[in-house]
Amino acid sequence: MILTCPACETRYEVDAAKFPPQGRNVRCARCSNVWHAMGEPVSAFEPEPAEPEPPPREVYAQPEPRDPEPQETSAYEEPPPEPRGKLWQQPWFLKTGWAALAGIVILIGVIATVYRHQVVETWPQSASVYSKLGMKVAASGLKIGNTRNLRELRNGRLVLTVSGALTNVTDRELPVPQIRIGLVDNDKREIYHWTVAPDVITLKPGQSTRFVTRLSNPPEGVSEVRIAKAGE
Repeated sequence: MILTCPACETRYEVDAAKFPPQGRNVRCARCSNVWHAMGEPVSAFEPEPAEPEPPPREVYAQPEPRDPEPQETSAYEEPPPEPRGKLWQQPWFLKTGWAALAGIVILIGVIATVYRHQVVETWPQSASVYSKLGMKVAASGLKIGNTRNLRELRNGRLVLTVSGALTNVTDRELPVPQIRIGLVDNDKREIYHWTVAPDVITLKPGQSTRFVTRLSNPPEGVSEVRIAKAGE
């Protein structure tokens, strides 16, 4: 027996034996519509049942099988959490590290400047570095001797030649500083000066080195030539 829902026209196949001739109420399983469905007609000679049948009750007809409809999903999906890097890869850690490194470099520079004399005594080769940076370093234990100055004409020009020797009188190796030449007038005022770098960087105990420098057309009024270690 075929039943058709008058509301949504869904067709159902049911057992006709469950429907009496006077019919019964049925409910559509798809749209929940309730209607009275008549049973199939019976023969006039069909004996009536000895006992009355129970009152009709609603039954749910099962719809024909259909493919399941696709389920809608939300277009927004929660992004996966970003992986956290290691501690030293964090921005705050890098900034702190660079700041600490800059502080260490500045501290080393301050110590190397303030205690440069002690540094040079411990490491004589560093004297040339300080000299290139324009820092004066007093080198104790070095004696200037055998000095002389000579004025002579060369190619029609007056030339002042200054020479001497620098000797290490200590028992340790010392850095060699630049030699400062100063020209002084009768009033003991310095009117001109220049420096000369010896040919060696350090002097071992008891070792000496000579220096020679010349100045063309020295200023007039020079009464004295002063020779000293730069920085003194």
